[in-house]
Amino acid sequence: MSHPTRTLRIAMNGVTGRMGYRQHLLRSILPIRDAGGLLLADGSRVQVEPVLVGRNEAKLQELCALHGIAEYTTDAQSVIDDASIDIYFDAQVTSRRAEALSSAMKAGKHIFTEKPTAETLTQAIELARIGQNAGVTAGVVHDKLYLPGLVKLKRLVDEGFFGRILSLRGEFGYWVFEGDGQPAQRPSWNYRAEDGGGIVVDMFCHWNYVLEGILGKVETVSAKATTHIPTRWDEQGNEYAATADDAAYGIFEMQNGVVAQINSSWAVRVFRDELVEFQVDGTHGSAVAGLRNCVAQHRSHTPKPVWNPDLPVTEPFRDQWLDVPANADLDNGFKLQWEEFLRDVIAERPHRYGLLSAARGVQLAELGLRSSAEGRRLDVPEISL
Repeated sequence: MSHPTRTLRIAMNGVTGRMGYRQHLLRSILPIRDAGGLLLADGSRVQVEPVLVGRNEAKLQELCALHGIAEYTTDAQSVIDDASIDIYFDAQVTSRRAEALSSAMKAGKHIFTEKPTAETLTQAIELARIGQNAGVTAGVVHDKLYLPGLVKLKRLVDEGFFGRILSLRGEFGYWVFEGDGQPAQRPSWNYRAEDGGGIVVDMFCHWNYVLEGILGKVETVSAKATTHIPTRWDEQGNEYAATADDAAYGIFEMQNGVVAQINSSWAVRVFRDELVEFQVDGTHGSAVAGLRNCVAQHRSHTPKPVWNPDLPVTEPFRDQWLDVPANADLDNGFKLQWEEFLRDVIAERPHRYGLLSAARGVQLAELGLRSSAEGRRLDVPEISL
């Protein structure tokens, strides 16, 4: 018995940007389209049809020609008002996101969005309220929880590998060139607070869902945010003052007494296996996970180092850890979440990573900046609608 193929038309706003193009269009939606759509449990398929949205018409035309996409527009409101559009996706700069998402949900569109969802906690909570009242399926990108390294780490937690979990330590970042000698790898607005930039705003929303998804609720935050490099050069080679933080050092107290410490920096040179790594230590074992890889060391295989600064180190510490196997074919993390979200849209059910989760990320960023400014530890209160 053949099933009809349903097509979901997706307005994709912000695909001329790095993340919107590479991860969401090129590595998620186009592969789903080119595979003939997404196969559902009942044997039917749902096809996707992207409609590109942005401000640079020439770039939109170029992308449509390159990837065989029929439609584009520079008028975002027109696709929000278009009854044939099923889903609105947003990868714009943060300052323009809340208004667009609000308008889309009020028009009855399902939404899938990058984060942070808004510049303030008040706005983020209001978006969650609008989504609830509109009865649409709302999804927020929680890409790191779908990546192979963290999938493996979560499996170890769920299987009780660690015993009583004691702590998590995270290191994220890399050297972003200032832009004078070599072009910067990140857009200049990232370093201007007035344009919504800053590593706390950018990354604490990630750390909130990573911590929630793997260990549980964050109960307190103590952070130090700083601007290590005060002068940078923009895309046109013009010097500008970096008014946003480019590094943040945070301590997060979790439920059950777990202490998490995460360093985030765009002014650090990498001496680790991946650009982000998380180490979880417990009474029965430890593990270190990056975006792709995860290694573990059980209590029974833990060596007994002895501190002796007078002798050279002879123990091969890295060799004492074992690879954690994937035991599954783990696809691109962004694509995996898109597929889950699309299934939720078809089933008319909530997506597990929605606007309230995103609001908690915005909350943690706000509290992190306030903690840094005031020099004190702050509680993280419950958010409710």
